[in-house]
Amino acid sequence: MNKSSSTPAHQLFRLSDPIQFLAVGFGSGLAPKAPGTFGTIAAIPVYLLMVSFLSTPLYLIGTLLACVVGIWICGKAADAVNVHDHPAIVWDEIAGYLVTMAFVPVNLVNIVLGFALFRLFDILKPWPISIADKKLHGGLGIMLDDVLAGVFACLCLHVILNFI
Repeated sequence: MNKSSSTPAHQLFRLSDPIQFLAVGFGSGLAPKAPGTFGTIAAIPVYLLMVSFLSTPLYLIGTLLACVVGIWICGKAADAVNVHDHPAIVWDEIAGYLVTMAFVPVNLVNIVLGFALFRLFDILKPWPISIADKKLHGGLGIMLDDVLAGVFACLCLHVILNFI
């Protein structure tokens, strides 16, 4: 189930398709290098909009929806390009960053620290994140490792904030 890895992402994905547009993080996942990092950067304005206009319970519901609907979005996009977990699919990074920032006071230091912690867990994939990444497939497999990375990053961020 793999198309040629030499085919550029911008030739595989159609931004005119709303599902693919969301899956590639509004186009951020089409970056030729470090698409996951660019996808996480794209999550920051989403986070800021959500915390600006939503109460904490609504933020949590929105984050849960991003995660659950993300299973479908990522699965459909992967099927459309016939590549499981293509690097350009970064909706999972957006959802994972939203998980990371749950219950975190909004300021520049926390936004950057949350970004760094999320990227660290997403890249290193310690246990059990690595199991989800290797054993699960489809939209759930694409999403779950990043949601778990978000949980780990969120826990670490709260520990750091409580000791500073």
